[in-house]
Amino acid sequence: MSERIRSFIAFDINNELVLQRFSEAQATLAKTGADLKLVEPKNIHITMRFLGDISANMVDQIHEAMAKVDFTPFDAEIRGVGAFPDLRYARVVWAGIRKGSEELRGVFNQLEPHLREVGFKPDPKGFSPHLTLARVKTGRNKVELARCVTALVDCEFGVVRASCLRLKRSVLTPRGPIYSTLKEVCR
Repeated sequence: MSERIRSFIAFDINNELVLQRFSEAQATLAKTGADLKLVEPKNIHITMRFLGDISANMVDQIHEAMAKVDFTPFDAEIRGVGAFPDLRYARVVWAGIRKGSEELRGVFNQLEPHLREVGFKPDPKGFSPHLTLARVKTGRNKVELARCVTALVDCEFGVVRASCLRLKRSVLTPRGPIYSTLKEVCR
């Protein structure tokens, strides 16, 4: 049986100031006492497409699909905090993307048909530009969490440069996921 690789395609966040601001916002969220699994700041990224388990021989095909995406490096302004699916039933707490969201949608819209050629089904969730800050494990202190998220609605994290689209491996461990880059397309 061939090795299965849990994978996704993303833009990494390489701005230390932005990562520090993520950490500060997460500390504020944690003070609510909500049952959260915070994403390690070094693991926060802009997911373009979760692929799930792939075989090792698909890596090059996916890389070729990524290489067909035509984009010029662009800035993404990260601002605001929200929750999926909504504040009353928060499952994910995210940071939003203001400037750059249309460019990200353009990358996604180009990537999808190329991934279908490789054998992936369309993404059932579609694409919503965001960065996951925390996953909500239970409803504990959900009212306090909702108040906190609302208070962070205009939080400014800063600007990151989206220039390298990366195919990432995700290895799940008891201490959290470990991400590594398998292939990249830099412009």
